[in-house]
Amino acid sequence: MLRGMRKASSNWLGKTIMAVVMGVLIISFGVWGIADIFRGFGQSTVATVGHTEISINEFRQVYTDKLQQIGRQFGRPLTADQARAFGIDRQVLQQTIAEAALDEEARRLGLGQSDAETMRVIFNDPNFKGVNGNFDPQRFQAVIRQFGFTEQRYIADQRKVSLRRQIAGTISAGLEPSKSMIEALSRFQNEQRAVEYVKLDAAQAGTIDPPSPEALAAYFDDHKAQFRAPEYRKIAFVAITPEEIGKWTDVSDDDAKKLFEQRRDRLGTPDKREVSQMVFPNADEAAAARSRIASGSSFDDLAKERGLGAADVNLGMVAKSEIIDPAVADAAFSLNSGEVSQPVQGKFGVALVKIGKIEAGAQPTYESVAANLKKEVAIERSRAKVAELRDKMEDERGGGAGVTEAAQKLGLAAVTVDGVDRSGRLANGQPAANIPLGLDVVSQAFNSDVGVDNDPISFKGGYVWYDVLGITPSRERNLDEVKDQVEARWHDDQIMSRLRTKSTEMVQKLDQGGKLADEAATAGVKVETAAAFKRDASLPGVPAGVIAAAFRTAKDGVGQTAGAANNEWIVFRVTDITVPPVDVTSDDIKKLKESVQRSLTDEQVAQYVTKLESDIGTTINQAAFAQVTGANN
Repeated sequence: MLRGMRKASSNWLGKTIMAVVMGVLIISFGVWGIADIFRGFGQSTVATVGHTEISINEFRQVYTDKLQQIGRQFGRPLTADQARAFGIDRQVLQQTIAEAALDEEARRLGLGQSDAETMRVIFNDPNFKGVNGNFDPQRFQAVIRQFGFTEQRYIADQRKVSLRRQIAGTISAGLEPSKSMIEALSRFQNEQRAVEYVKLDAAQAGTIDPPSPEALAAYFDDHKAQFRAPEYRKIAFVAITPEEIGKWTDVSDDDAKKLFEQRRDRLGTPDKREVSQMVFPNADEAAAARSRIASGSSFDDLAKERGLGAADVNLGMVAKSEIIDPAVADAAFSLNSGEVSQPVQGKFGVALVKIGKIEAGAQPTYESVAANLKKEVAIERSRAKVAELRDKMEDERGGGAGVTEAAQKLGLAAVTVDGVDRSGRLANGQPAANIPLGLDVVSQAFNSDVGVDNDPISFKGGYVWYDVLGITPSRERNLDEVKDQVEARWHDDQIMSRLRTKSTEMVQKLDQGGKLADEAATAGVKVETAAAFKRDASLPGVPAGVIAAAFRTAKDGVGQTAGAANNEWIVFRVTDITVPPVDVTSDDIKKLKESVQRSLTDEQVAQYVTKLESDIGTTINQAAFAQVTGANN
C-alpha cells in the first residue's frame, strides 16, 4: 500500500490529490479529535449481548487461540482465508455470543461459585494430574500455557464455565431418549445385508469407433466449459527460513562433535534388560527371601508364595532411564543375566531385583550422524539471521522495491513461477516443482493482484514474501488445442452410455425372473458376493456405491450404480436382509443411549441459548468482526 501511494504521488496530479486527501484528514483531526475520525468503522466492540460487550481484543484472543489450536491439529498454520472458508469465524463468533448469553443469565439468576469450589474442580481435572494421580502444578502451568492461558485468566474462565454447566444441567435434567427411539436407531445401525453383483467395464461396452470430425466438434461445443483454460498467475517469492539460511552456514567438525557428545546417550540405542522386582515392607523380610534364593529357592516361586503374578513383578524389557526408582535402576544395571540383587532400599520399600535377558545398546559413530548434526547447528544459528533479514526485507519493501529487486539487494534467491493455476499446476498440467511443499503461496497469490504490497506468509519458522507479476485470464480454448482431451472424454462418455444401457437391460431381465448368473455368463463377467455388511461398511473390492444402493433396495430387489473405477457400472441383487434383535442390556446399546442423550442435551441447550439471545438482545458489529477475521482485507 505504501509503495502504491508513493507511485501515485510521483507526478503533479498525484501530488495534488494526495495533498487534498491529507488536508481533509488534518481538518478531521482538528474538528473531531483523533479517536472520533474512526467512528462507525473502528468501534472496539464486536458484539453486544444484553449488557455484556465482547471487545475486539477479547474476540481476537479467542479467535486466535482457536486458529492456533486447529493449526496444531493440522500440523500447519491456518490462514485467515482458510478459516473463513471452513466457517470457523462464524462458529467462534456464535460460540462467544452463546457463552456471553449464558454469563448474562447466570448474573440474572444470581448464580455464583466460590474460589474453593473453582480450585476443587481444577485440582480434580485429569488433564492436570501427574504420574502419581495427584494434581501436578508444573503440568497445569504447561498445559494452560500451551493453549494461551495465564493462570488468572484460566481460573476466571473455569468459574464461568462451571456456572454455564449449572444452567445447562438444569435445562437438560431428566432428558432421556425413549425406548422406541433407541430400538429404531439400533436396528438402523445394525441392520445387515447381503448382495450378489457383477461389474461391467470397457470390455462389455464393445468396440467404439473414433468419432467423425463433425461428432467431435459437436461434442466440444456442448462441453466447452470443461476444456476452458484456467486463469494463470505469474508470481515471484523469496523464502527466509532457518532451514534455507542454514544451507549457507558452515559448521565445523568441532562444533558438531560438541553437540554429538551432549546427545550421545539420546542418539544411540540404550542397553535394555529384562527386570523383575519384589518389594518387601522391611529389610528383614527382604534379607530372609534373599537367603532362601541363595539356598536354592527360585525368585518366581517366592513371588507365587506372596500371591504375586507376573504382571506384579515383571517390569519388562526396559532401559535404565525407564525405571522410576533410581536405586532399583542402579541395581538392575549392575547385575549379570540370571542374577538376583541383595536387598535394595528403594522409594517404595526394600526390593529384590532379578535380571533376565540383556540386550546391548548400539552407539552411533560421529561420522554416521555428522551431516544431520551440522544441519541442526546451522539451522539454530540461522534464527538470528532470519530476524535480521526479515527487518531488512521489510525496509526494502517499504522503500518501494518488489520481491525480486529486494531479494537481489540482500543476496537472496527469489523464485519466479511463470504461470500457475489455482491448483498449483503449470500450463503443462504438472505441479510447480519450485514451490516448497507446504507453502501456501498460490492461494495467497490468487487472493491478491498485480502491484499489491502483500504481507509476508509465516513458513517453517521464517517468512515468505511474494508478488503477483502478471495475470493471464481464463479463456475458451479452440478444438485444435485440446483435441486429444476432447476425444478421450468423448470415448469415456460413449463407454459409460453403453454400460448404462446394458445395465438397464440386465436389470429389466432380472426383474422379469432372470438369474444374475445367466446374465453374467452372457456378458462374460463373474458373479461376486458380499454378505453381512452394515451401512457404514468399507469392504475390499466392493464399491461404496453398491453398499449405499443396497440399503435403498428391498430384499430380492435389483439395482444398478456406478462403480469405483472409471468406465465401470455395477448391477446387483439384494439376497438377504438381517435385523439383529435389540438387547437393551448390552454395552453397545448403553453407549448408543449415552450418545443420543448427549445429542438431545446439546439440541435442548442450543434452543434455550437461541431463545436467551433473542430475549436479552444481541447485536453484531459486522465491520469489527470483519476486521478481526481479515474479511475486509
